Amino acid sequence: MTDHILICDDEPDLREMVGEYFRTRGYEAELAGDGAALFEAIARRVPDLVILDVRMPGEDGLSVLRRLRAQGELPVVMLTAADDVVDRIVGLEIGADDYLGKPVDLRELEARVRTILRRQRRAAPVADGPETVHRFGPFAFDVSAARLSGPEGDIELTAMEIALLNAFLENRGRVLSRDRLLDLAHHGGWEPLDRSIDLRISRLRRKIESDPARPRWIRTVRGLGYQFVAN
Repeated sequence: MTDHILICDDEPDLREMVGEYFRTRGYEAELAGDGAALFEAIARRVPDLVILDVRMPGEDGLSVLRRLRAQGELPVVMLTAADDVVDRIVGLEIGADDYLGKPVDLRELEARVRTILRRQRRAAPVADGPETVHRFGPFAFDVSAARLSGPEGDIELTAMEIALLNAFLENRGRVLSRDRLLDLAHHGGWEPLDRSIDLRISRLRRKIESDPARPRWIRTVRGLGYQFVAN
């Protein structure tokens, strides 16, 4: 099945270039010049992933991302100014799955997109593999369906949160460094000193911890990393 990507950027030349590149790589690429056009496109057909520019006139990309996250967990890759750390941090806090600085390296962008889409479909059950349903407290994480359910029903997770939770659950009780978590979550694109993993874990805690400030499940081990505490 061809992956359907929606590219939203106010620069016509850039979005045409990105769209043409992905089409030549076998993707179905749809283009939008602003947030209004993006939501119109989604109303017609929900894409597999959105590539979203931060700096757009009118409604900016961060506002668009907030609206997308209010509707669900559609994967989003943000395009930011290369040196704009604040936009990257805010985007990750809101729930972006990844970011890439401009000017865009199309091969790297494709690699990031491919990683996220693979993460979305990964974890089909295999014989003699790990259990496909992990349970902790009132929660059940179905690996094959990439679905977390709790006392009040299904809990929306981004692709990165799914990968992180799976990594934690398959390594219960072990202390995992940030670098090790990134390796286990199959995300090789982050800068070596990037602390964005902390933001991801903070968002995941807010979804599974009754008191995120005093976590029961994902504990911080000072100076070492994180530990998922087994039942």
